[in-house]
Amino acid sequence: MDSNEPDQVKPLAEFLIRRHSEQLRSIVLSSDPKLHYPLYIDFAELMDENPQLAHLVFSQPTEYLRHFDQAALWAHKIVLENLNFGEKGIQKKFIHVRINVCGSPLECPETFPSIGRVRVKHRGILLTLKGTVIRSGTIKMYEGERMYRCRKCKHEFPVYPELESRNSITLPSFCPSMRSKPCEGTRFDCVDETVIRHDYQEIKIQESTQALGVGVIPRSIPVILKDDLVDIVKAGDDVIVSGILTAKWSPDLKDVRCNLDPVLVANHVRRTNALKSDINIPNDVIMKFNQFWSEFKDTPLKGKDGRNAILLGICPQIFGLFTVKLAVALTLIGGVQHVDASGTKIRGESHLLLVGDPGTGKSQFLKFAAKLSNRSVITTGLGSTSAGLTVTAVKDGGEWMLEAGALVLADGGLCCIDEFDSMREHDRATIHEAMEQQTISVAKAGLVTTLSTRTIVFGATNPKGQYDPDQTLSVNTALSGPLLSRFDIVLVLLDTKNPEWDAVVSSHILAEEESDKGDHNDDLANIWTLAMLRRYIHFVKGYFRPVLTKEAEKVISSYYQLQRRSGTDNAARTTVRMLESLIRLAQAHARLMFRNEVSRLDAIMAILCIESSMTTSAIVDSVGNALHSNFTENPDQEYTKQERLILEKLKSIDEFSDMHSIEELSR
Repeated sequence: MDSNEPDQVKPLAEFLIRRHSEQLRSIVLSSDPKLHYPLYIDFAELMDENPQLAHLVFSQPTEYLRHFDQAALWAHKIVLENLNFGEKGIQKKFIHVRINVCGSPLECPETFPSIGRVRVKHRGILLTLKGTVIRSGTIKMYEGERMYRCRKCKHEFPVYPELESRNSITLPSFCPSMRSKPCEGTRFDCVDETVIRHDYQEIKIQESTQALGVGVIPRSIPVILKDDLVDIVKAGDDVIVSGILTAKWSPDLKDVRCNLDPVLVANHVRRTNALKSDINIPNDVIMKFNQFWSEFKDTPLKGKDGRNAILLGICPQIFGLFTVKLAVALTLIGGVQHVDASGTKIRGESHLLLVGDPGTGKSQFLKFAAKLSNRSVITTGLGSTSAGLTVTAVKDGGEWMLEAGALVLADGGLCCIDEFDSMREHDRATIHEAMEQQTISVAKAGLVTTLSTRTIVFGATNPKGQYDPDQTLSVNTALSGPLLSRFDIVLVLLDTKNPEWDAVVSSHILAEEESDKGDHNDDLANIWTLAMLRRYIHFVKGYFRPVLTKEAEKVISSYYQLQRRSGTDNAARTTVRMLESLIRLAQAHARLMFRNEVSRLDAIMAILCIESSMTTSAIVDSVGNALHSNFTENPDQEYTKQERLILEKLKSIDEFSDMHSIEELSR
């Protein structure tokens, strides 16, 4: 080791060579010497190896992370010298040690402060924060280090810019030479060739709304990314950031007090989007799922045990509403995304709209669905603008940046929009592209980009005035045809005066009150809890990719053709999108039934869901009002009856159906 290297560097370098020789070797064999290379280590690993050193890194990160970078450079030189014969390595200038404080997001300690609880006491330590990226700035360049030479003793020393004073460089009062006799020189010259510049990007992360208490406004904090960390996250990503908390002066504005704003200088950034950090599925839970379905293999719909047991776990505080609960389950599970040979994508996510009178439980379903999804955003129509739903251009420090809206933040999850009818027509039109193409194209303030919105849209709206069953959905809801056609299922919940239904519901509500007071114990409620439902939905979405059988294809294509012929009154719904919706819902039902194959049962159930939204062109009269759809004692018998009705209606075009496959129809 060089004599001028600090004593702290040696143990760090030995640790890197002992534990991370493979990473060092891959860095040495990389071809570009000007790049900044990351070297990832786990803090737990350092803690096991050298607890004292780990404590110093945690308590004095500004100094020791710099030593770690020097140690990485020294260690990679040793690896370079010991390369095998025939291997050609290149010496690198920039290697940065990135310390992962959490081994994985699931093991991340809950003791870390939330963004809103960051205080002065956290300044100067290695701090870890969790949040969602709401703003991503442009990549800039700044001077990270400059070498100066003392005029008196010719000693060269590095000077680092101070973030607190907006990256300005402050020279020392006298020469920092460590010789036996102090130089005490006060005049220095800059060595121009040694200026080191870094990539620099500012992002802003906000507390996750799911982790907040009641009435708490989510707080945000700016995060500075440097070198290899720039451009690895975008707006809407969930991240865990480890870094050093410091502060910088706020911009100079006339008649505005200048304050020190907290800022986190990142050392390690981990995206948790793909990791689904909130849902962990142990093997014993997967065995429970397999065991559950093996019991009901022959009669999957059996009573209140098979499929219906899962549906009863959805929003259990609401009595009945079988059709709505089935629709919510199918929407959250979704179908399989299809990509054709040309690269065109057909979305796998389904969208659901509940249209109903006040007091029919629409908002309850919205909130419960948000709990079931691993990532969700809830908003209301009256409090949402087009910019708030999509993306906003904001000016920060003289520079324009994009700030993510609700649909972008819900990417990969669920966006619930209550009071959908309260939105202005202009604002509703902005979500057309997000719902079908699953992207948002932005051209604001000179920023032209496309953001991903692979999200499920779950809307709830009141009918316009008194609902008229003889009119189309478009007339009753005052929603445009193009928007309605994007919803896979539109359920109408009408509060018709039904004395029998009212008596049953009131008895159920009163029984719930009594059970809260007593020792009411329901085995079903214990099995399909909220946590178990979340795990089940997450598991079937990732594990199963159902394929349509010929029988299911025939049923779906026949129904689509029948609706195209008779759907003159409801043209907004009977488009090619209906065919895609039928396929998605059939695939979702197959996943719900723990299968990799779409059978005729799944196709019929998809048709029944679509039928519920076909108020003027329904082919099955027995579907009735979704609000009064209850869980029957014998669902297999009920299904057989509905299947016979549908197949009889479709029989008239069976011959035509044989000649046209689904692929031909979708073209």
